[in-house]
Amino acid sequence: MESQVSYPVLFAVTLLYVLLAFVWRSVLVWRRTGVNPYVLPKDDSAQGYVGSAMRLLLVVLVLTTGALALMPQAEALVGSLLWLTSPVLQGVGWLLMVGALGLTLVAQTQMGTSWRIGLDEGARTALVQSGVFARSRNPIFLAMRLMLLGFFLVAPNVLTLTLLVAGDILMQVQVRLEEAYLQGVHGETYAAYRARVPRWL
Repeated sequence: MESQVSYPVLFAVTLLYVLLAFVWRSVLVWRRTGVNPYVLPKDDSAQGYVGSAMRLLLVVLVLTTGALALMPQAEALVGSLLWLTSPVLQGVGWLLMVGALGLTLVAQTQMGTSWRIGLDEGARTALVQSGVFARSRNPIFLAMRLMLLGFFLVAPNVLTLTLLVAGDILMQVQVRLEEAYLQGVHGETYAAYRARVPRWL
């Protein structure tokens, strides 16, 4: 069976996700508050390690899809899992990716100026509990997990499977770091929210 992955489209969707979810939202919050929302440390702490690994994951994601869009014949280099390639699974993958982008943008809009990439130890942002945050405590990370799953289903190969597993592990760690941080900042308010709303769904 031959792969039927449209790598130019996959690259465009991946790049759009990164630009809208990370770059555009960061610029928007920065312009509104004067505060850079990108607060991931560059040290050997757990937060610094997760941040560095997530940056690497995103770079690999964009560069790989870009390279395959230009040279689809290089697909064999990423260990294609052709037995998983099917129009149905690819359709599900595309839906997950588009849905993930939509969920990310909705959640970021509802967070407003409270949105950060990393833990902002110097700020005391509001604890958002309404909208999609009334259903999931981590809708943006949930969307990122769905994005990686969709990416894998659209282009099933060893690399996308590795990115899916690595990304999920990193997000599980990051979520727990953020939970400890929010508990320290918001105390009983966060404890009540945590008891009421599930971590994912």
